[in-house]
This record gives sequence, C-alpha cells and structure tokens, in this order.
Amino acid sequence: MSWLEPFRDSVVLVTGASSGIGRATALAFAHAGARLAVAARRRELLEEIAAQTGRDVLVIPTDVTRRDEVAACLDATHQRFGRLDLVVNNAGVLIPGRLDEIAESDLDTMLRVNLFGQLFVMQEALRVMRPRGEGVIVNVASLAGRRGYSPLAGYCATKFGLVGLTESVREELAERGIHVALVLPGIVETPMVERATQDEDFLAFWPNELNMPPSWVVWAIFAAARFRLVEVSVPPGTATLEKLAALAPGVADRLVQWARGTAGWLSYRLHGERS
Repeated sequence: MSWLEPFRDSVVLVTGASSGIGRATALAFAHAGARLAVAARRRELLEEIAAQTGRDVLVIPTDVTRRDEVAACLDATHQRFGRLDLVVNNAGVLIPGRLDEIAESDLDTMLRVNLFGQLFVMQEALRVMRPRGEGVIVNVASLAGRRGYSPLAGYCATKFGLVGLTESVREELAERGIHVALVLPGIVETPMVERATQDEDFLAFWPNELNMPPSWVVWAIFAAARFRLVEVSVPPGTATLEKLAALAPGVADRLVQWARGTAGWLSYRLHGERS
C-alpha cells in the first residue's frame, strides 16, 4: 500500500492555496485522492487549481486576517464534506527590510497574516474538529522562526511568534485528540520569494539559484500529517542546527556573517558576470 493511501477520501483544507507551497500542496493532496477545499483571497487562482485537478474541489475565497471569513471557510468545508480531517495552515507573506526600513504597516501586514491568520485558522479548526475528537493541523512556519536573519527582521519576528504559538498549544490540542505539526522550510522557489528577491539586500543574502522547489515542502507536510510528526524542517536537520546555534549565539553570528559573504560572492558570480 502506498504511504499516501491513507489520504484517499480524507477531507483536507489548504489555506494560502493560490500559489507557491499552498498550490503545490493542494494539487498533491488532490492527486492522492483527498476531498479538497482550497482557501485564499484570489478566487480565479483557486478556480485554476480546481480545474487542474479535474476533481470536485471546494473553492473558498478567504482572507485569513478576518476571523469571520475564516469561520465561514471552516463551516463551508464541514457542511460540504461532513467532517474535517486535516488543515494545512499555510497562508503567509514576506516583506524584507533592514531595521531602519521596516515600516509599521509592513510589520502589521505580516503579523496579521503570519501570526493572527494562522491563529484564527487553528481556533476555527478546533471548533470544527472538537466534536469528533480527532484531526491534524499542520502549521507551515519557516526556519526564520528559529534564527533571525537580516534583512528579514520583521518576517522573522512573525515566524518566531508562530513557532511559539504552535509549541504552546500542541500539548493542549493533543489532549483533545488533535495533532499539531510544525513544518519549517528554508527559502523556497515561490512567487512570494520572487517578489522579495527584487530587494537587493535579500538577493545578496540568498541567491535565487539556491531556492528549494515547493515539492520538498509538500513531502514534509505529507510526512508530518501521515506519521503524526511534531516538527519537520526542510532540508531535514536544519532546525536542529539552528537550535544548537542558539547555545552559542556569538559563534552562530560569525557563521552567518561568513555564510552571507559566501552568498554575496556566489550572487556576484551568478549575476554580476551575466550583466
């Protein structure tokens, strides 16, 4: 039996499904035979996913920063399918900026999506899952939630918050029969990252050629849900290295500076010689 077989006919909701990791995840679950609901703000992109799968996919335009829209999304999923087995809590936004460039509005936007949005989805998923006493929530955070990097200070702050939130409620929800997993990707080739890499500081920090494909994160999400894993980093083991680095932050800072210099040299070799 394929290890994806348990997802056949399961009811899966993917947020942030219009592009990037969310889109790839939604298509993968549809391929695995899941009964799928997709949520994001842009209906036309969600409709494209539904058409591509060739399956009966529930399309729910949703702004996760609005609690009422999140509640309606969860209700619509439950009403259509009669239950909810898995939520991939994936919606996120990245706006890079150095300390003197961080705008209050940008940080507020990231907090509303990356932290409050994921909180609202967890709260409403709990409401729907609680009567059955079972279900899985996979929160997609970031390795930037374990270690801060410039020029991502604001983004890191929101992802640190999400990691802390997830770890804090994991035991609480386990007591109610709901498993909460944390997936921590590095930098992935997505439209969100493509927009961010128009920022020269970001590009010097991390050349595009080092980005991972979304499929790596998709398999981490599948593994977290299938095997009830607590935390999966992408690539594997990187979050553990970040935890070890926290034991000697001064040394870790020097390693990051060295890595930044190496990345800057690589970026010049890859881009400077082409111009």
